[in-house]
Amino acid sequence: METYASQGWFLVLIGLVILVGLLGIIVPILPGVILIFGAIAVWAFVEGGATAWTVFAVSTVFLVLSGIIKYTWPGRKMKDAGVSNRALFFGAVLGIVGFFVIPIVGLFVGFVLGVYLSEFHRLREHQKAWQATVHALKGVGLSMLIELFGALLASGVWLAGVILT
Repeated sequence: METYASQGWFLVLIGLVILVGLLGIIVPILPGVILIFGAIAVWAFVEGGATAWTVFAVSTVFLVLSGIIKYTWPGRKMKDAGVSNRALFFGAVLGIVGFFVIPIVGLFVGFVLGVYLSEFHRLREHQKAWQATVHALKGVGLSMLIELFGALLASGVWLAGVILT
């Protein structure tokens, strides 16, 4: 007898939510990790059994570890490069403003402008301010890659769990 969780439409729905979560990591409009975590949790709850809960636990570990690493490793690299926390704060604020002012690209433009203006105000030199901005962009990119890697690992574990159950 086929269980509710193994019906094709249910698995496709969970897979689509996971896919939207992965896209949410690349385009930070949606809470990607939360969507992936939630989708796998719902699947594990509905599927039940040791395999489903093991899949959920392993996926959770990957998502949590990537979340911790995403905030520590790039942050240390930016600090070593001399990027101030104030610049990251102003970059985030102008990024949020830019998101609403300029559709699609406003988040990126606002972040770059905020970091640059803050570093230019602090350093009083274009070249150094631009170098700090580039380091901040590299840090944000690294952070996104780390989060995406953890999410892909969690998604792969879910897929393996679907195949096993």
